[in-house]
Amino acid sequence: MSSQNSLMQKIVSLCKRKGFVYPSSEIYGGLAGFYDYGPLGVELLNNLKRLWWKNTVHERENVYGLDGAILMHPKAWEASGHVAGFTDPLVDCKDCKSRVRPDKLEGWKLKKDNQTGNWQILEVGATKCPLCGGELIPEVRQFNILMETSLGVIEGQKTKAYLKGESCQNIYLDYKNVVESFSPKLPFGIAQIGKAFRNEITLGRFMFKTREFEQWDVEYFVQPEEADKAYKEWKEIRWNWYIKNLKLSAGNLRWRQHSNEERIFYATDAWDIDYKYPWGWDELEGLHHRGNYDLTQHEKFSGTDLKMFNEETGQKILPWIIEASGGVGRTFLALLLENYHEEEVRGRKRIYLSLPPYLAPIQVAILPLVRTDKKLTGAAQEILQALKSSFVVQYDEQGTIGRRYRRQDEIGTPFCLTVDGQTLEDKTVTVRERDSMKQIRVKIPELTSYLTPPLSLPQ
Repeated sequence: MSSQNSLMQKIVSLCKRKGFVYPSSEIYGGLAGFYDYGPLGVELLNNLKRLWWKNTVHERENVYGLDGAILMHPKAWEASGHVAGFTDPLVDCKDCKSRVRPDKLEGWKLKKDNQTGNWQILEVGATKCPLCGGELIPEVRQFNILMETSLGVIEGQKTKAYLKGESCQNIYLDYKNVVESFSPKLPFGIAQIGKAFRNEITLGRFMFKTREFEQWDVEYFVQPEEADKAYKEWKEIRWNWYIKNLKLSAGNLRWRQHSNEERIFYATDAWDIDYKYPWGWDELEGLHHRGNYDLTQHEKFSGTDLKMFNEETGQKILPWIIEASGGVGRTFLALLLENYHEEEVRGRKRIYLSLPPYLAPIQVAILPLVRTDKKLTGAAQEILQALKSSFVVQYDEQGTIGRRYRRQDEIGTPFCLTVDGQTLEDKTVTVRERDSMKQIRVKIPELTSYLTPPLSLPQ
């Protein structure tokens, strides 16, 4: 087993064991491509989304937030091109009758027509079925990965609808409402963190590719002549966010430009920020120079005028769009991979997650040195009550102090406060820092001011 595969298995095990991520519907055998965030996972996930929202919306005067519905009018997906073009290629196995994606097999080269969704085989590669070893038929079928549902209660009169294939479409549909509500001047953006659903054929790799997931999107509306400048600015903004605010290593990130064949036909340019996952480089976020295609299509299909009045020229225009769209679950996984560490300390293995303190699911653990000492546990409970309105705290009195430190290290808790005999004498506690394991004494009244800077979300 390679060290990278081993790391992935350790992350999956940690997530299940410690309550970060559970397989969905596990008591019924699970449901492929779906996961639930456990008690620690939802805290990390919410911290991650809170940081993105703060940096993207709250700190920018010209970016407006949105939370759109999962179901939209079916014509919206016709306008966006998803009904016709949101396809994956599939080939059939003669023996087990399974269908697999040839573009994920060795030696295959395919080309997609992004307008029709049709795939053309350029080169045929391996024809051995990865599931049963049988022979694959080298004829490609198109499979639309939009998830269908229906609206209405009377059979035969139900309307076909789709779960969101991508989260950003709400933004285009509500763009006119935002303009009329807030009268923004170009440039301005609309941001959203929303669910999306894709009937993926190729799954695996844990949280990286799932059938239900979240995306964070910014659609930035600009004057056409300012689009190139805005695109360059947003590429820099997003790259710096992953390094400076998420603390991902620059060595584990790279830019990758879409090829002419890969880039959607209406886009001027497209780049991905890739992360170095255990299986290799793969997409974390996409930055797209989209022109005004999206608004043009929705204007055409809805019959609604979506043009904005340009005060500088005195004319109405359809703004051009710069898009930054990333996967929340993929970033969640990258954070765990980036910050998982093992080391030997005094002959014993220590596992710790070096998460940025402001993202950690538990920020402060309060540990009375002796659980049977009522004076110590009483003092610890008083500290808990004093800190819980400012931080996410956890009280732990089970096991030796060393084992409790190890438990907190493994879930990424940045600070442990040990209440001991000296606490009763001078009103101080031992503050232990997770990564370095250094310990200092801090006065109880000064704990909030000591802990607040490292636990606050960065600008």
